[in-house]
Amino acid sequence: MDFQNVIDREQTNSMKWDFYPDVYGADDLWPMWVADMDFQAPKPVLDAMHEVINHGVFGYHRRPNSLFDATTSWLKHRFDWSVSAEQIVFTPGVVPAISHIIQTFTEKGDGIIIQPPVYFPFYALVNNNERNLLRNPLQETEEGFTMDFEDLEEKMKEAEMMILCSPHNPIGRVWTEEELTKLAELAEKHGVLVVSDEIHADIILEGKHTPFSKAAAGKDVETMTCLAPSKTFNLASLQLSYVVFENSESKKAYENHLQREFVGINNPLASAAAEAAYRHGEEWLEQMLEYVKDNVQHVKQYVENEMPEVKVIKPEGTYLIWIDMHGLNMENKELEQWLRSDAKLALSDGPNFGKEGGGFVRMNAACPRETLEEGLRRLKEAYDRLMA
Repeated sequence: MDFQNVIDREQTNSMKWDFYPDVYGADDLWPMWVADMDFQAPKPVLDAMHEVINHGVFGYHRRPNSLFDATTSWLKHRFDWSVSAEQIVFTPGVVPAISHIIQTFTEKGDGIIIQPPVYFPFYALVNNNERNLLRNPLQETEEGFTMDFEDLEEKMKEAEMMILCSPHNPIGRVWTEEELTKLAELAEKHGVLVVSDEIHADIILEGKHTPFSKAAAGKDVETMTCLAPSKTFNLASLQLSYVVFENSESKKAYENHLQREFVGINNPLASAAAEAAYRHGEEWLEQMLEYVKDNVQHVKQYVENEMPEVKVIKPEGTYLIWIDMHGLNMENKELEQWLRSDAKLALSDGPNFGKEGGGFVRMNAACPRETLEEGLRRLKEAYDRLMA
């Protein structure tokens, strides 16, 4: 796979490339915002989808047992995590999956913990379902961002559920097994259900991903883990994800809820793509990870050398870079305007991830180096004008 190859995504109804003017109010920006890759999916995935297309019949579809087998084999191989097919419920995306978990296992007014700055749909998931949003902000230290366990325990006294982001988006932390074990101990102590969004689990640049459910093994804490091949293999539009349950009664309750809501129409292209990715996509994934690691390192070195007032928080996981712009001494709105009008960049604004994201932006590094260089060039030229 040639990750240097620039694929023109304009006029393909790409959210990132074609619809950023609707979000940013300008049509001359360089898009590095939406968390998808500018890389083509693995060839085995394309071949599997072509086989379905060439058959030409797209009637009602049931997910094959082979997809369950491929999924459980992947989890065992990548994370040494033993999961059975009977534990898995397929869903049309991690965000709707979590929404249905909230509806199934909590009541209106129940407390749900999130850890800002965090993936922005988490706020809507809690608020739109009329639950009580409990914030446990991450702490920034000289060593990086960490969980505030003292505050977390206080919040757990008011909570029925916690939504964990692991690896964390946008910070890029890959939580250690020790951190996750401590979290599991607190959840056990206070009877809090932990829903772990692990959609970025395969995209590890440093360290090792430990499934929260695995870290919590042996403890009396209920866990539900949300995963997908979508971030891993750039398949987001196929809308396939799944939840791993440790409690069979909870799984049944969730399935009953989905049936009541008529959630569950299956897509044969998604099934074929996911199975091919899990069976034959590992070589592509390893090559992609090396390429993205180099991109991330390039961004960090370039910014350190050329823009000393800007600080790159190097991610341990995900292909997203959290960038500290506080050194530019701008208010949030001023920073956003500067990025749009002067740098001509579409980056994800930090406040979208919570008030704790003020002064930060998120940059997507899953792109060819040429695309990345253009974004950095625009940022440096605007920076130089600002500092002149």
